[in-house]
Amino acid sequence: MRPLLLLDVDGPLHPFAARTPPEGYVEHRWRLSRLPWRRVVQRVWLDPRHGPALLDLAHRTGAELAWATTWEDRANTTVGPALGLPSLPVVGVRAYEGVGDWKFGAVGRFARGRPLAWLDDDFDLFPTARGRFLERRRDTPTALIAVDPATGLTAEHFAAVEEALGT
Repeated sequence: MRPLLLLDVDGPLHPFAARTPPEGYVEHRWRLSRLPWRRVVQRVWLDPRHGPALLDLAHRTGAELAWATTWEDRANTTVGPALGLPSLPVVGVRAYEGVGDWKFGAVGRFARGRPLAWLDDDFDLFPTARGRFLERRRDTPTALIAVDPATGLTAEHFAAVEEALGT
């Protein structure tokens, strides 16, 4: 079964906790509708090298890239094109905001039976849900790769994905 490489936007791709954009990052601004009567301008820092690097990583590992972010489909119309990524499948996580299992339930259903490497910055915020998720996946290769939201993705994260997916 083809493995999955799941991507969060805020933290891994957009190091929102940094004081200034890390070296190589470019600022993007998107006007996003949050509610029918309200628009928000979202400022995001992205490293344009990440798109080609993620595509290459997916090719080398045989993984399918997918979004696991509260940006959901907006990632395909904003972040993805800015990084040169094609439209990717989306894990529907927004319906689970505020629910005790955070993104873990939605990801578990999406990734059922498939090896998984997941890049996110919030795993430690939900230790009980994380433990249950890993227990349910104990027979399926699963790597939760934590990313510091002040630095974003680094070469070490790419190497961790390669190791997790067995290449």
